[in-house]
Amino acid sequence: MTRLSHSKAKLILIAAALVLLSIALILFQPPSVSSSVQLSDSPEAIERGEYLVIAGGCISCHRGEEDAESFIGGLALETDFGTFFAPNITPDMETGLGNWQAKDFLLALKHGRTPSGSFYYPAFPYRAYGGLSDQDAVDIGSYLMSLEPINNSVSSAQTPAWLNRWAMAGWNLLADMNEVEFEAFDDELVERGAYLARNLGHCSECHTPRNAVGILDANREFAGATLGEDVIEAIDAAALEEWTATDLDLFLLLGLKPDGDFAGGDMNDVIEHNTSKISDEDRAALAAFFTRHNQPE
Repeated sequence: MTRLSHSKAKLILIAAALVLLSIALILFQPPSVSSSVQLSDSPEAIERGEYLVIAGGCISCHRGEEDAESFIGGLALETDFGTFFAPNITPDMETGLGNWQAKDFLLALKHGRTPSGSFYYPAFPYRAYGGLSDQDAVDIGSYLMSLEPINNSVSSAQTPAWLNRWAMAGWNLLADMNEVEFEAFDDELVERGAYLARNLGHCSECHTPRNAVGILDANREFAGATLGEDVIEAIDAAALEEWTATDLDLFLLLGLKPDGDFAGGDMNDVIEHNTSKISDEDRAALAAFFTRHNQPE
């Protein structure tokens, strides 16, 4: 091999290394977040945050095993990729959120990143929360930081050896490639319902099927899914064809279906801790979204 060939090979290796380094920086570097919003201890911010936490159904996963009213975590979520345990989200310094700042809530809720720069597993629905407004995310943080700190250690995720937090960089990239951008609605009520269903309430996380690597199939939004051994009902246009907005409203408030049956299983918990406690306006928004615009093409 000539000296010119050696030089050419060296340049190719350097270029390949730079490309790989650039890709690594894109995948692993924490995203920049707004510094214009800050946590607040004002009663108004805490009250808004409390409502958002209720609407987001946070207590359904983060409550204690023996304390359904606290956010000390510990509940297990069984999936095809392992068992994940909801963390303690009280401001306990050792086992909870500690001294999180606004940027930490923005990184966690909207980007799935820890304060140290690592990744959360998507058992935490940050893909849905990514559509939250910055203010809503920070108000959630203001409320959580106002809670009594409670010391409660939670088990680490039990996953296969090949599945670790850093692998989530590649998973997020694949999820971005499969993401569907939904059109905004002209009707403000329906648009609010879409925000609640797709983002804050993250209904898709349970009710939308996933592909082989656990990424939501947005083209089959709300078409039903499986979670571990549980079968999650479809709530798409076909499933709700006979439902009226009033039917949806009553279901979200009381768990009552049009046929007189009641919701059961995990959905009963969602209704008890989440949809029955949101405002009449927000239940109407959800009902409007599912019954007026969740229609087949």
